[in-house]
Amino acid sequence: MSSAILDKETIEVDPIKPMRSFELQVSAVQRLSEHFRRITFVGEDLALFGSNADGATLDLRVKVMIPSPGHALPELSNIRGSLQDDWYQRWLAVDESRRGVMRTYTVRALRPAVPASGVQPAVPAELDIDFVLHLHGGSGPAAEWAAAAQPGDPLLLVGPCARWGDCLGIEFAPGAAERLLLVGDETAVPAIAAILEALPSHVSGHAVLEVPTAGDFLDISTPSGVEVRWLARGGNPHGEAMSQQVRALVAPAACELGEEPEDVDVDATILWETPASTTGHGLYAWIAGEAATIRGLRRYLVRDVGMDRNAVAFMGYWRQGQALS
Repeated sequence: MSSAILDKETIEVDPIKPMRSFELQVSAVQRLSEHFRRITFVGEDLALFGSNADGATLDLRVKVMIPSPGHALPELSNIRGSLQDDWYQRWLAVDESRRGVMRTYTVRALRPAVPASGVQPAVPAELDIDFVLHLHGGSGPAAEWAAAAQPGDPLLLVGPCARWGDCLGIEFAPGAAERLLLVGDETAVPAIAAILEALPSHVSGHAVLEVPTAGDFLDISTPSGVEVRWLARGGNPHGEAMSQQVRALVAPAACELGEEPEDVDVDATILWETPASTTGHGLYAWIAGEAATIRGLRRYLVRDVGMDRNAVAFMGYWRQGQALS
């Protein structure tokens, strides 16, 4: 299969489903900072990888399947084309020592293939994922894999199929909002960076990014008027700096408090709410990162500031002390 053109036979035998598997190989590894490593992937069927209607990935989530040491890619690597509806159960049924591990990441960038033209050779489609490394404070198998990744290493990815139409995995939906508040720790930096790059010029607001050290401040460009504020955590508690910054940027209601959001036990359930639509042209908030911190910020914005909960998207990307797939 060509990375740019799908022949008629392939289309006819490849049923349309919202998600599919992508067999990829590492093509480049870039050290962005002590805690960020960008890995670029190529694969023959990346032409089938989905994005939004404008070709942007925004906060698109994918499942990354890390192979077990000494074993080939997980059993899903044998599936060509669209995944069956029971693919997750089939993966779980594989012996744990052989199936590898699955983790959720956001796509940093997707570049379509460029066909050959004149003396210029063809350029394959490429997909970037930025991995967060915590090698000195304990890290999971995905971070360890990323730290040792070399060009040619295989990886299986589960993501949206472009032929389905709607792209599953994108939560950012500001509607007509013209002011944004984007907040996240290092795990949300790739998504916020991709969002900022895709924003139109008339949008304003703030992006608050808390990372381990000042050396992790990255260059992010945006055509919008959103101001990017980097915060170095240093030795302070996780989430403290960005919580303080949000309270400084968005004042609580002067007279009347908003509704009290329902409490969520972040140790027992996933903290996740992304409204399908937003109201008006006012402020839209997108916050993601460590679940307990995000829960506190959500309560502040909805109850103390009085924001409409339909204008607040909040996602617990991870929980301190727990491994999430």
